[in-house]
Order: sequence, then C-alpha cells, then structure tokens
Amino acid sequence: MTDHDLSGYERGSFTHEGTSRGILRRGTGPAVIVMAEVPGITPKVLEFADRVAAIGCTAVLPVLFGEPGLDPRPEAHGRLGTARYAASTMLKVCVSREFTVLATGRSSRVVAWLRALAAHEHERCGGPGVGAVGMCLTGGFALAMATDPRLVAPVLSQPSLPLAVSAGRSRTIDISPAELAVVRGRCEREGLQVMGLRFKGDRFVPGERFAFLRRELGEAFVAVELEDGAANPEGLLPPHSVLTEHLIDAPGEPTRAALDQVLGLFRTRLLDSPS
Repeated sequence: MTDHDLSGYERGSFTHEGTSRGILRRGTGPAVIVMAEVPGITPKVLEFADRVAAIGCTAVLPVLFGEPGLDPRPEAHGRLGTARYAASTMLKVCVSREFTVLATGRSSRVVAWLRALAAHEHERCGGPGVGAVGMCLTGGFALAMATDPRLVAPVLSQPSLPLAVSAGRSRTIDISPAELAVVRGRCEREGLQVMGLRFKGDRFVPGERFAFLRRELGEAFVAVELEDGAANPEGLLPPHSVLTEHLIDAPGEPTRAALDQVLGLFRTRLLDSPS
C-alpha cells in the first residue's frame, strides 16, 4: 500500500468557537463521523470510510492530527521515516490541551468541537441521527459525543484513553461522570446502544475497561472481543486496530465479522429508522 491521493473525497473545513480543522467527506446519506487513530487518516482508515460510504452514509473524517492519506508503513517511507512520523504525531497529541491522555474522570476538550461537527453534519446530511467511530486515542470520544441526542450509533474501537498505566486508569474510560450519566440515561430511556471492539490481549485496552462499561451501561454496551490470533499478522503493532491495520478482510474472518457488525449498526440506526 502507498500514500492515498484522497481521490473521491471532498475537502473542506469546520469551525466551532474559533477552532478550525480540515474535513474529508465521501458519500451521501446520514453522517458517520470517523475519527482516526494515531498517526492519522491512513489509507487503512480511508478504506474503512469507503465502506461506510458504500452502505449509503456520508463518511466525515475530521483531521485531528497527522497528514491525511499518508501511509505510515515502513515499506512506504522507510523504518526511520515511519518512526519519526509516528513519534512527532504522538508528541503533538501529548502536549496538546485538546487531548486528555492520562487524566481520569474527564473528556478531552476536542469532544465539544466534535459534538458541534456532528450537529452540523446532521443538519447538512439529514436522517434520523449521526453515527461516530473512534479508534484507539479517539475511541472514547464517540462515547462522550453520545451526550448529544443526535448521536445515535456510537462505536468505540480499541478505546485507549486514559492510558492504562495503573489499575485505576484501566478500570475507566475518558469521559466525565456527569457525561457518562447522560449516556446511561439515554441507554435506559431511548434504547441507545454503544458498541465496543478490542482484541483480548491488547494492553492498551484492558479487559477491565470493558468490564467498567458493562457495569455502567448494562446490556446497552455491546462488546466485541476478539482472540489475538484473529488479527492480521501483517499489522505494524501487536493485535490492536480491529477495523484497520489488523483487519483480515475475508468472509469467515472474525475481524471481518466485527466490521460487518459495525456497518450493521449504522444500517439499523441510520438507514432503517424513519427520519
């Protein structure tokens, strides 16, 4: 795989409270906000967005970090180039005030901007609501965004914040108690479902985090937990990225089944529901 030239994607921007960020869009129909993992909107993330567009939704990709379309694999830019790109992106995230990496009991500041983007895209694209997929660093953002009733299909793919450097951080996720209470209330009153995906051996997403979500959300939390052996062995890291780097896109593969389950949620909540 090489760098993606972003053909087929409309480029734009969105501004909220003085903060502007780039946006990539593809497709028509109800919006799904696709939030990339570090190091950014890679060709694999774009392949996932293509799938979202193919089912009849508008894939909306905010540029939160990194260079859109750049392939981080060593064969594309060499091992040194890959390491430099990943390290520089992660450093920018860690020093940014927009992202809460270690703190517990609160959401990242960027979530307010993402909620505003979701509201804007709902007005622009129509439909019964908006979907959202967060991956790794952005995984929990989809949960915090669900305080807005327009967000009707949140997906948390390998949600990795706060970093699980202690037992306490392993048993929580990056959302404030007040916001979590709002999401829990929506689950109870509206039948909101929150989907989470992880590989069972992923140290970035410990099992205690999903156990916490089960306790807080009950049956409304739909956990998809895969054996490490189901991961694509060509992935850059140990089993982690369910929908992108470690996807084996073939019928009968567990990661493909997980992808189909995510797309099925979007079909049910965004395409099969009355406007």
